[in-house]
Amino acid sequence: MAQPILKTIPLSELRISKLNMRHSRKKPDVSDILPSIRESGIRQTLLVRKEGDHYGVVAGRRRYFALKEIEKESGETPDVPCAIMTEEDAASAIAASVIENVGRLPASEMEQYTAFKRLHDERRSVDEIAAFFGVTELLVRRVLALASLSEPIRKLYAEDEIDRETIRALTLATDDQQAEWLRLYESEEERAPRGRNCKAWITGGAIITTDKALFDIADYDGQITADLFGEHGVFAAPDAFWKAQSAAVAQRVEAYIADGWKDVVCLERGAFFHRWDHQTRTKKQGGKVYVELRHDGTVAFHEGYISQAEARRQEKAKAGKDDVPAAPVKPEMSGPLAEYILLHRHGAAQASLAAQPAIALRLTVAHAMTGSALWQVRAHECRTRKEDTRTSLEASKAVAELEERRTRIASLYKALGVNGEARRNSDAYRLCEIFAALLAMSDAEVMEVLAFTMAEMLEAGGPVVEAVLHVCETDLPAYWKPDSAFFDLLRDKRAINAMVADIGSKSLAESCASDTAKVQKQIIGNRIMGHGCEPHPDWRPAWMQTPPARLVEGAGSPPADAWARIAGLFEGREDTGAPIAETFNQPDAA
Repeated sequence: MAQPILKTIPLSELRISKLNMRHSRKKPDVSDILPSIRESGIRQTLLVRKEGDHYGVVAGRRRYFALKEIEKESGETPDVPCAIMTEEDAASAIAASVIENVGRLPASEMEQYTAFKRLHDERRSVDEIAAFFGVTELLVRRVLALASLSEPIRKLYAEDEIDRETIRALTLATDDQQAEWLRLYESEEERAPRGRNCKAWITGGAIITTDKALFDIADYDGQITADLFGEHGVFAAPDAFWKAQSAAVAQRVEAYIADGWKDVVCLERGAFFHRWDHQTRTKKQGGKVYVELRHDGTVAFHEGYISQAEARRQEKAKAGKDDVPAAPVKPEMSGPLAEYILLHRHGAAQASLAAQPAIALRLTVAHAMTGSALWQVRAHECRTRKEDTRTSLEASKAVAELEERRTRIASLYKALGVNGEARRNSDAYRLCEIFAALLAMSDAEVMEVLAFTMAEMLEAGGPVVEAVLHVCETDLPAYWKPDSAFFDLLRDKRAINAMVADIGSKSLAESCASDTAKVQKQIIGNRIMGHGCEPHPDWRPAWMQTPPARLVEGAGSPPADAWARIAGLFEGREDTGAPIAETFNQPDAA
């Protein structure tokens, strides 16, 4: 950036520049810097650039609004010390705005996307942007891919109407596909695909990544779509992929036969190779190679197996019961006929299941515990950057209760001779094993298993947690109380002072407002323990109440923001006469 010119400019000649990454945001809270500016004025110049008949503020937006407040109070227009950039240096102006804002508060993703795109539009290359901000070139490409989506889609994401997985999938879409997706989204009769289904919709019904190919990608004539958010590209046309993949599999089969293997058996695409239904045999003992083809393009070669039936025939022949080994029995139906039969059986099973809710409930629980080719589920994993947070959570009452439930569920399965541990590996035999055990349980026991399984899969953060806490009428103070990890992480003086006012009084908060955060946190701790005052052991901050509330007006608060988004769906339902939790205590499984 060229050396800026220092100049004092009347506030009336200043506006927020459109290059400022928070240009469209609502007026910020400036209560924390207003007293200092009233007393001492602006200590740091505003970064501005000439824009028409006024100057645009590139960096210093909060200082600008603080000065506007002082102008209202005094009725006088103050002069503002400014550093004036050249009008041509738009890229540096955008970069300065990003740096200033990210240093103060994390920008929203869409603000970052827009800022990076503006830099790119100003002819900054990908490697220049990456070097300037100290990030990888891949990250810059990802940002630019998201920023290049159509405006309506980016707006939906900015308003939390589209989840992250869906918008990342949409970066693979052409302009026409984006327009079609928006049409489906706005349709009252049709539904736009989301998440993984969205990527499958864009790629033609299957997501096959380039790492699955047995053939040389350099010789592939079909189209490959670059997936910036995955480690590998995606084959745009599944049929073209399978044509090339099948040719590669055929070459491998010929190589196995030439190498002396008795036979190579290619399973139907999507069929699983079950080791438990086979026995191992070496090449010399007549072992075969089984080829397993998954719908996601994965090909697995299982060397040295024979079926259980063939193993039994060999054992009988070895014992002398059969003079001549039995010839392999030819399958009684061809592949297409088998597909026909299996699909008709599947249709009959679907219709039957739809009419049997109690059985469907048990099968749903089994799917949630094991997964399947159509179910992609996983349990929540505690991921935190702070070891103190993990330690605090592990010592909590909630975790202890979950472990008790886990032991209880395990005992239900153990009584039936089944390992009840949830292993989401999509194994059909394991799925049926769990399903059979659930059929032997009572409705009440199945509901216990269901509740625990759903609890394990509950995503952390966001509106769903707030909805569960509200509907279950959870007594949060019974599960959590302020601990050392909480106070160590508590840094915002505005929030801390609001807590002092809540546990003490407004006058107490005002009297210690200028004290350090450490001193004010000590006051809160003393009030909880009752040092020099009445103890408040049941006090909890507004963040840990049901529903949650923000402590600083207008400030971002994840739990409060999550509840605000869905409160209208649940508020007012308590007026029906019975508590919410009691209404759903005993659902009818049938």
